[in-house]
Amino acid sequence: MNPEDKSPTLIVGESTDSLDELSEYLDVLSSSARLKILKFLEKKPRDARSISKEIETSYENTKKHLDKLLSIGVIKKEAGLGSPTSKGIHPVWEYSIVPGGLEAIIRNLGLFSNKKVQVIEGEIHSRLASVKGTLSREFLGNMPASIVLGGKMDGKVFLLKKDLVNIGRIDAENTMRYNTSDDVVLSDEYSAVTRVSRPHGRFIRDSGTWYIEDCGSTGGTSLNNRRIEKNTRVQVHDGDLLEFSKGVSGVKLLMIIPQTP
Repeated sequence: MNPEDKSPTLIVGESTDSLDELSEYLDVLSSSARLKILKFLEKKPRDARSISKEIETSYENTKKHLDKLLSIGVIKKEAGLGSPTSKGIHPVWEYSIVPGGLEAIIRNLGLFSNKKVQVIEGEIHSRLASVKGTLSREFLGNMPASIVLGGKMDGKVFLLKKDLVNIGRIDAENTMRYNTSDDVVLSDEYSAVTRVSRPHGRFIRDSGTWYIEDCGSTGGTSLNNRRIEKNTRVQVHDGDLLEFSKGVSGVKLLMIIPQTP
């Protein structure tokens, strides 16, 4: 560790409940059949028999997979109407992805991947990296992203599609100065963050490496709880935590940077 870095490090010991729960979480998500179910449910709710046919396994096994996914809160089940039959239409249980459920999983795994959180268990660390990488490929297209932590936009995923991405609070009076589909545009709730048209900061990709730069903001920018200098590029890594302005009116972003093949 850098001796000048005073930010706290969380040590998660082998015997803690956190590590046990993480292991169980990874067990649920490491199944290819369950990932197929999640992909199948992305478009619309489905009943268990339809899911069973899609993933080509028995109804009984499908139910077990669904129960596992229900246990971590990524899907839900609600009553719906089945397909018409000769005996009419009957109610069935339909399964669907909880709004923001997939993003929440990637968010959760990303937080455990933060370099300030040291999981003292080699096998768990390897499984975490593997599951996180698979989810990133399947549901983010293996694109780098930043995820909002806290506040009104908690769990919102911003894909980093361009080599230069502006970051800041929405500015209705200067909409021509930023792109809502490419930039990280935050709601007015994060009032301590500079307007995106100025902007507060920017992500920059240079020769395949990602950097964060504070563009002279009033509230400042911190990387893993350490303030960075203004107008200076600082490299960011997968799992890093960024904070734009301090306090409840600021915002934290979690970095998701997939490993390149």
